[in-house]
Amino acid sequence: MAVRPQEEFDPDYGPSGTRDKEVEPEFRPYHHPAAGWGAAKSVTRFLAREQEGIAGPHAILKMNHEDGGFDCPGCAWPDDIKGLHLDICENGIKHVAWEMTHKRVDRDFFAAHTVSELARWSEFDLENQGRLTEPMSYDPDTDKYVPISWPEAFELVGRTLRELDDPNQAAYYTSGRLGNEATFLYQLLARELGTNNLPDCSNMCHEASGRALQAAIGTGKGTADLVDWETTDALFILGVNAASNAPRMLTALVEASKRGAQIVHINPLVEAAARRAIIPHDFAQMATFHATPTSTLNLQPRIGGDLALLRGMSKAVLEEARSDSKAIDDEFIERHTIGFDDYRAMCENTSWTEIERQSGVEVADIRKAARIYCGADRSIISWCLGVTQHEHGVDTVREIVNLLLLRGNLGREGAGPSPVRGHSNVQGNRTCGIDHRPTTEFLDRLAHVCEFDPPREHGLDTVSAIDAMHAGKVKVFVGMGGNFAIAAPDTAYTFDALRTCDLTVQVSTKLNRSHLVHGTRAVILPCLGRTEKDEQRGGIQETSVEDSMSMVHLSRGMRKPASPHLMSEPAIIAGIARAALPDSATPWQYYVEDYDRIRDTMAHVLDGFEDFNRRVRLPLGFRIRQPARELVFLTPSGRAEFSTAALPDLTREPGTLTLTTMRSHDQWNTTIYSDNDRYRGVKNLRTLIFMNAEDMRERGLDQFDEVDITSIARDGSTRSVHNYKVIPYPIPLGCTAGYMPELNVLCAIGDYSTQSDQPIMKNLTVTVQRSNRLSDKELS
Repeated sequence: MAVRPQEEFDPDYGPSGTRDKEVEPEFRPYHHPAAGWGAAKSVTRFLAREQEGIAGPHAILKMNHEDGGFDCPGCAWPDDIKGLHLDICENGIKHVAWEMTHKRVDRDFFAAHTVSELARWSEFDLENQGRLTEPMSYDPDTDKYVPISWPEAFELVGRTLRELDDPNQAAYYTSGRLGNEATFLYQLLARELGTNNLPDCSNMCHEASGRALQAAIGTGKGTADLVDWETTDALFILGVNAASNAPRMLTALVEASKRGAQIVHINPLVEAAARRAIIPHDFAQMATFHATPTSTLNLQPRIGGDLALLRGMSKAVLEEARSDSKAIDDEFIERHTIGFDDYRAMCENTSWTEIERQSGVEVADIRKAARIYCGADRSIISWCLGVTQHEHGVDTVREIVNLLLLRGNLGREGAGPSPVRGHSNVQGNRTCGIDHRPTTEFLDRLAHVCEFDPPREHGLDTVSAIDAMHAGKVKVFVGMGGNFAIAAPDTAYTFDALRTCDLTVQVSTKLNRSHLVHGTRAVILPCLGRTEKDEQRGGIQETSVEDSMSMVHLSRGMRKPASPHLMSEPAIIAGIARAALPDSATPWQYYVEDYDRIRDTMAHVLDGFEDFNRRVRLPLGFRIRQPARELVFLTPSGRAEFSTAALPDLTREPGTLTLTTMRSHDQWNTTIYSDNDRYRGVKNLRTLIFMNAEDMRERGLDQFDEVDITSIARDGSTRSVHNYKVIPYPIPLGCTAGYMPELNVLCAIGDYSTQSDQPIMKNLTVTVQRSNRLSDKELS
């Protein structure tokens, strides 16, 4: 029996196994507009590289298109409400071309490579091999994956699940790419088996947003929609790198700027989208190279300083109200809120000195933002992971709501909270039942409609599932999409946890790290991509997705599947269910034959999905109602609730820095397209750390010097990466930044928010010092 090494990545190059090419890195500050010709050139080169010169553009014209098109498998930004045919972006095109690649990972590929060998490949090299073509099972004797038939795979998984001593010994992870119909079946499978162990990617991303909004306004989602973005007077964008993570937002920013709306960006890094942009489908702009400013004001708080900055804005608004009665909306506060007096007292008692110290932003600049806010009749505040992946993420989102409530920016057009989801349908996953803490109301409806008794005990989230696997309490891990092994925190700990399992199951489109870090037994179940035709007994099927702003619409694949042996995600879930639950009364096969049947059941279980099949076929689908949008607050008080969280102390120990992890531009979540980051001016390099020039001088560092980065966890333990290259960057003093997933290894499994249980990947305490280890190049 072949024995694989426990250490699957060379620490000199980071936990992903990414090994920078044998070319010199380059850094040149980027001063051009976001999108525009830079995006057009990048897309052209990418399509040529993937040999999608004809099929790629044809598919692009169908993406996000209401008439028989498929939903972009990238971000969750809403489709254009005006029916714009080119509602696309650079990253969406790359994501689709990456899925449509002509390359294949078939049985011959697996026969030629052991898992131990593949484990040393980079993330790029793994996914770049192409699409998976048939089910595979790990053979420990040869250390290779070998073919297994679909019936055999289903029986292996089903038998293992049936034979568990306790249904809570299995965990069912969900990535955001799963459609609503498959999501509903997946949670039904887990709950019929007897567990609420449904960890998902929201546990690592926007959990703080949901908990905060639920507590503050009784609705766990944003209330603003795309119409609001098109009519608002002021946009405040916190912790968002729009040009890379939600590129279609650039259109909204450009249009807002053109009509005179004020735009304030709040982020430790001034990203490309926070300066100016050219929208590629604006042919006049492209022809004249005319860029539109996308910001009125840029504020750079220290990492984690958003709460103090927002408190400062509220303090300034309340001070303005002493002389201007219109600065706050007294009638709204009186009729619809509770806790205002306590919040006002807290703002008054928080000194400007403390606000400036904790935010890292000068009082004068905070007052500028407050004046913009007071001068706008209607304001939207939008945010992403730069706000949520912190210890105090829930408090910060609640502070956003506090600021909105002061001026009645809720329940009317052009106003409200607007979280930006980073992955298509991650919000729909939660809406359709992927929740380790389901409400009693949901379980009661599920029990009544589906005629079984679902478990009532809360299940495991992402962090607790990793802990449970590590302790041997979870023996089966099922991953429905995504790349769990490398997306999770504390990479080495997560690897060990997965290896402890008796069985790991990965439903995937491409080869990735999670197939190589597995349990005693492992199977890969290849599924259809979003671009591909899903043909069942009832004909070509459509699946629904929910965007960031609660719009639900259909997606219809249009390409021939990459392999005749692929199955749809609903079909895979049903196949596992029939094997694991032979006595189930649920008509699994009947559901898969026609997804309308799944939607009919969902309409009776899910609040807001009434008359699902008819409404989802309306132009642009339908919007799930948000009670808070109608000033109906499902909170204990029946009102919107102000919160009074104390400001966190962000003081650092001498010699330490605060690190935030982030994506590069040429990357989507854990999928890496190249070692370039165009908007930050980096080429041929991922193992890097951006630092303030003064922090570099203090440590005697110059550009491209190699450093060791060591994180200090709450329990005092440390984790390190070595020989990372340092790059000077305009980031606040004491702050640093680098790429995920390479730096996920630095986030200890115990470093998660006590408010949201999210890993605090954007607020790690680190030390940086010149490396005393020889680099690979020096060793050679």
